[in-house]
Amino acid sequence: KREEIGQILLALLPDEIESVKQRHAAYLGFSGVKLVTGGPTWLDQLLAAANKLSDDSTHILVHDAARPAVPFGDLDAVVAACEDSAAVVLATPVRGPLIETDSHGTPRAFHLPGKFMLMQTPVVYTRERFMQIVIEKSVPAAAEYVIVKGSPLNVRIGGPGDAGLVSTLMGMMPKPKLRGPDNPFEEARW
Repeated sequence: KREEIGQILLALLPDEIESVKQRHAAYLGFSGVKLVTGGPTWLDQLLAAANKLSDDSTHILVHDAARPAVPFGDLDAVVAACEDSAAVVLATPVRGPLIETDSHGTPRAFHLPGKFMLMQTPVVYTRERFMQIVIEKSVPAAAEYVIVKGSPLNVRIGGPGDAGLVSTLMGMMPKPKLRGPDNPFEEARW
């Protein structure tokens, strides 16, 4: 519930929609989330969402639903940065050395962490840049993005053990300052 976010679309692969409806329909409906299907690629899913965007949207936040632990401060920072740039991405520094491997997992090179950052979501685009991405089916070059330093708590769930980790991390996050109801009638709606 953020005033500046006027629409939420959840893009799914066509074979996922029934499962998501069965498991999450009540919550998604209550939250105002609309489902769209596209695929098989991520860009195809963006195109499906682009076709359902409201006419008054000015910026598009593209988020990976497998990253449920995005601090409110990160959302505020990435949205604010998009006022001056067509493409903004959250990222956090890599904390240790990296090993580059080939397609078989054989080590090929070591890299110091200072040269790399871990890309996070959401990524924010102006509506014009987002539409250009889906029409051309090409992601912008890295140099086009403005990086906003994100929280290391914003991790991606990639397997069964990650869900417990993310639950613990969410408990560590600062709580948002919620605005109370302006009048008794607004409070009664809840």
